Amino acid sequence: MTAMRRTRPSFSVVIPVLGEAAGIDAVVDHARVVGYGQDVEVVVVDGDPAGATLAALTRGGVTALTSPPGRARQQNAGAAAAGGDILLFLHADVRLPAGAFQAASAALDAGAALGAFSLALRTRHPWLRLAAAGATLRSRLFSLPYGDQAFFMRREVFCALGGFPDLPIMEDVALVRAVRRAGGMVRILPGRVVASARRYEAQGPVRTTLRNLALLTLFSCGVPAARLARFYPPLPGPGGGAGEGGA
Repeated sequence: MTAMRRTRPSFSVVIPVLGEAAGIDAVVDHARVVGYGQDVEVVVVDGDPAGATLAALTRGGVTALTSPPGRARQQNAGAAAAGGDILLFLHADVRLPAGAFQAASAALDAGAALGAFSLALRTRHPWLRLAAAGATLRSRLFSLPYGDQAFFMRREVFCALGGFPDLPIMEDVALVRAVRRAGGMVRILPGRVVASARRYEAQGPVRTTLRNLALLTLFSCGVPAARLARFYPPLPGPGGGAGEGGA
């Protein structure tokens, strides 16, 4: 006998973390508040084998696990452990807009294979606001969002594509390309996620923006991600790993 499908889809929010002990409870609370009234599972995947971020997690009801470091590996491990109909990948320093889960469900029901949100950065710096607007415009024109725009997909589509390619960087771009090669539609929603500007602030707004564009261009031209990763070092200190944002 075939099981009846839920009338309301369940969501699994997969959060890759590394060095996020100070803020892990806050991001779990955020996912639950935005998902209030929805069936939302939170999955936290720590890239630290010692589980330092998980040790600081005090919220109950969270699926918590460790994996080898690297955002692609962590997100794939989280997806494998998740039980939701829809997977939403949330970086630890990104906050979702109100109604995010309802909007994601509607986009997938309308035929999107992969969706993401528009981007804002948590800053008052005019250049960075312009950079975020440019990233959103780029993602809409070329159907090419970055991972800090909170990807969401149906579980069966994600699994059919083999998940995120095991790359040190550009795993988000590679997944989007896989969706498009398979004939899937990529949808960018008008609601804006708000991402941290800490990488820009630490490494310089203009320099970081130009470097990101250069890395995307080189990757598009076939330069291996492993070679490009040396130009995208992790930030020093807490939060410098899998949870960092970037446009």
